[in-house]
Amino acid sequence: MTATNTRSGRLKLVGVIGVVAVVAVAAAVWWFLRDDAPEATNISDAAAQVTTTVGEGASADGANGGSTASDGPAAGGDVSGTWNVDTSIGEFSFEDSTGTFAGFRVAEELSGVGSTTAVGRTPEVAGTLEIDGTTVQEATIAADMTALTTNDSRRDGRARDALETDQFPEATFELTSPIELGAEATAGDPVAVEAAGDLTIHGVTKPVTFPLDAQLVDGTIVITGTLDVVFSDYGVELPTAPIVLSLDDNGQIELQLFLTRS
Repeated sequence: MTATNTRSGRLKLVGVIGVVAVVAVAAAVWWFLRDDAPEATNISDAAAQVTTTVGEGASADGANGGSTASDGPAAGGDVSGTWNVDTSIGEFSFEDSTGTFAGFRVAEELSGVGSTTAVGRTPEVAGTLEIDGTTVQEATIAADMTALTTNDSRRDGRARDALETDQFPEATFELTSPIELGAEATAGDPVAVEAAGDLTIHGVTKPVTFPLDAQLVDGTIVITGTLDVVFSDYGVELPTAPIVLSLDDNGQIELQLFLTRS
């Protein structure tokens, strides 16, 4: 084989290796940043988890360590009292969150991928409702943002860094005006309400009106909701990366809660 042929063969081999490397990197980027965002929460899907959880694992006396249908009122009963977030209902994963969670959704544009939706969720949520008759008099919800989970563990750190969770580990909501649920709520029908309160993210508190859907199912109050926010209003600087062409400053806060009565 001549020297010219040898050089030509080497150049072809280098070219093939280069193409393979580019394809591999592109595939890795697609896998890491592909738009596999879970569906937004909704009251009908969330309510269905109550009967599923009770049917699969709960006993009449709560032997599984969580609350069951017998712990609260049936539809048409009195809902007065203290209700606490119950994390024993459903399960949590990024792909299929059937239990309690709070988090965010934001649109982004990625190089070589296009438009995607970035989603982060935390299952570490605690809270209490105080109900008198059919009126919610007090409500506090706290979400541990240090447990924030995205579609990839490599992304989790960036999201937490943007929220500076080492300094501001919690996001909270505190009701500032009573909410009248109406007779439909005690009958087990889904109701849409607006919760006026103070939302604290990244150590910044703003008054908001949070649109919520609620339903009483087998002794459990199910709540879902989505609130539009501007992250810069809370002093949050969005994370950057070479692959990210743009990331919306406005997004949505979403939550899914299951509460049982004390």
